[in-house]
Amino acid sequence: MPKALVLALVGCVAFRAVAAPGDEWPQFRGPGGQGHAVTVALPVEWSPTKNVAWKQALPGAGWSSPAISGGQLFLTAAVVDDGGRPALALFCFASATGRLEWRAEVFGAGEFPLRPAHDPGSPASPTPMVAGDRIYVYFGHHGAACFDRSGRPVWRNPPLRFDPVPVGGGSAILAGDRLIYVADCATAAFVVALDQGTGKIRWRVPRTLPPKMKFSFGSPLPIEVGGQLQIVVPGAGAVTALDPRDGRELWRVRYSRENAAAPRPVFAHGLVFVAAGYLRAELLAIRPDGAGDVTDTHVAWRLTKGAPIVPALLAVGDELYGVNDAGVATCWEAKTGRVHWQERLDGNYSAAPLVAGGRIYFQNETGLGTVVEAKPVFAKLAVNDLGERTIAAAAAADGSLFVRTEKNLYRIASPAPAPSSGSADRSTARPNAFEPVLGRGWRQENARLSAP
Repeated sequence: MPKALVLALVGCVAFRAVAAPGDEWPQFRGPGGQGHAVTVALPVEWSPTKNVAWKQALPGAGWSSPAISGGQLFLTAAVVDDGGRPALALFCFASATGRLEWRAEVFGAGEFPLRPAHDPGSPASPTPMVAGDRIYVYFGHHGAACFDRSGRPVWRNPPLRFDPVPVGGGSAILAGDRLIYVADCATAAFVVALDQGTGKIRWRVPRTLPPKMKFSFGSPLPIEVGGQLQIVVPGAGAVTALDPRDGRELWRVRYSRENAAAPRPVFAHGLVFVAAGYLRAELLAIRPDGAGDVTDTHVAWRLTKGAPIVPALLAVGDELYGVNDAGVATCWEAKTGRVHWQERLDGNYSAAPLVAGGRIYFQNETGLGTVVEAKPVFAKLAVNDLGERTIAAAAAADGSLFVRTEKNLYRIASPAPAPSSGSADRSTARPNAFEPVLGRGWRQENARLSAP
């Protein structure tokens, strides 16, 4: 293998290929892709008016999380014009003020086939990714694209069509010079790597899984084991690890064929923690140093009680934390699976939690944020209600929590910074804020896109 490629791939071991210097959140689940914030001074308490630095109305529909880098915040959305024609767009905001800097149409009307979105799904669920001066966006079966920081397109790759059941939500990753994503679908599922610079296919491998449930929403995770890089890919029926150079399968662990994995795995203490479920949930701790089918030899522990189906896990110190879809939060001993505590939080959960400054931030589907201490003894610090539907995972950067709701984008900071000199007060949403950028024909209300 060429030395340049080795160095490029080594740069992605802990997502260093996409993590920028400083206090940023450049991709799904942050700089390391596992929910750990660099910032430590996040607020513990907030409300629709308390500790809100700014609040910005959002157009269209989408549950992608914010990606924050270099003072810019990126989000995607599915939007429609007055003629009912759909488009998929990338938005850039100033993270300090919430001001819209630019909007770029990624795929326009007629360029992609619509599919029914599952509730709470959206055609714009995968999170953008920032690496240097490039922003990468992925819209599932609609395609992928790359833009520069001023909103100019670098490349687009729309023709990799597949048949999702229904619209998926897994995010893409960067591994060296390759953008990798998973196309779990009804027929001919595959994993593909695109050239980071051109968008051309570097490799494409079939998903040889025989699941009963023909859909999955998992996001892959790069790890390093024994000096070798692996891409851990959760899916329906099994989790596999691939070689990022050519997509070759390294190992796999099977679980119930009725399971369709949703959360991104986490990696700590030499173990890969994988949650999977649909009709029932499982949580597995896997030693990733095997070869071939290692289901019977490399599962350190496995359990079902408290296992999440959608919200991703957090590994913090010697503990593993999670909340299942019904709102039962659990702290396990990471190496053994022994339960330290298990407590019920309010509501149902889809969003992945994050950790900052020794505190874990959970966000339920109605906008209720619960803050607990990251300790083996349960201690609830605060419960905060935004009063808006919230499916997207929050982001943390610059001492602030960034929360996307169904209609708005919040920057929560304590104390809330004063508006910059000469700028408009953005403590309340401005429904017409997008008019100069979107044009007169664009609708501003949230709209659910579904198949005609």
